[in-house]
Amino acid sequence: MTTDPVAGLFQRPLAEFTTARNALAAQLKKSGRADEAAQVKGLQKPSVSAWTVNQLFWRHRTLFDRLMASGQQFREAQAAQLSGKPADLRKPLEARRTALGELAQVAATILKESDHQPSPDTMRRVTTTLEALSTLANVPNAPQAGQLVEDVDPPGFETLAALVPSVGGVKGREGTGAVLRFEPRQKPARARKTGREPDAHEREEARKAQEAEQRAARQRAERELRDAQRAAATAEAALKKAAARLKDAERAKAAIEAQLEKADAELSDARQHARRATAEAEEAAQAVTDAERALEQVRAGR
Repeated sequence: MTTDPVAGLFQRPLAEFTTARNALAAQLKKSGRADEAAQVKGLQKPSVSAWTVNQLFWRHRTLFDRLMASGQQFREAQAAQLSGKPADLRKPLEARRTALGELAQVAATILKESDHQPSPDTMRRVTTTLEALSTLANVPNAPQAGQLVEDVDPPGFETLAALVPSVGGVKGREGTGAVLRFEPRQKPARARKTGREPDAHEREEARKAQEAEQRAARQRAERELRDAQRAAATAEAALKKAAARLKDAERAKAAIEAQLEKADAELSDARQHARRATAEAEEAAQAVTDAERALEQVRAGR
């Protein structure tokens, strides 16, 4: 867990967030740091899905970073392809699909262990946020995992186009500093030979190709989500079945223990009766002996 107390708030169980936030704000105010206290007091409690993504960031960083790296590699491959260079988009897409699926399964486990249901809607929002973060990996001013308070929407085509600058690094509108001003440019073979800029038709073809890649990536992520949800449902059904068997076994054990307790009581009572019967038998035998001795003495006195 990080030593940053603010970051530490986002690593706690979700139910503890508000109490811990208020306590930290009070502590900062008491120590004379009123401005920081006000900032902490204003922190919004994360949604369940945003909190889950934060836990993936803090507790499963290797897998999380793998997803971010695959997103960066996909953008670089797109940039190379749009600049006319050979690039394989399938490998980073497959890497992202695999990492996204693994994180979805871990997210479902985190939710169940934290008494939150991995419902289809929650899992959809978790994977959508993960996909958006991977698309925006290492982009300035992009949302950063670890302290998310709400879901991150996937970037639209305009944003995606801006993230893939053309050869020569076309800059945004002067003075804005906005990375979203970039325009995608694709140079087909004839354009590279003549040195001309792509026309409207070529730009439209590039846009359609990029949208197709994004749709394919989304479909793969949705399939992986469905697989993760089915796995979670199967695991939950198995858990319920195991819990039912455990209850049956506990009831059987309780019944056996009750029978054993009753048998122990009956055994103890039988032993007491046996001891009393033994004592009575010994007394009776002694009485017979005494009577026989007395009879012999009487006979001898004749």
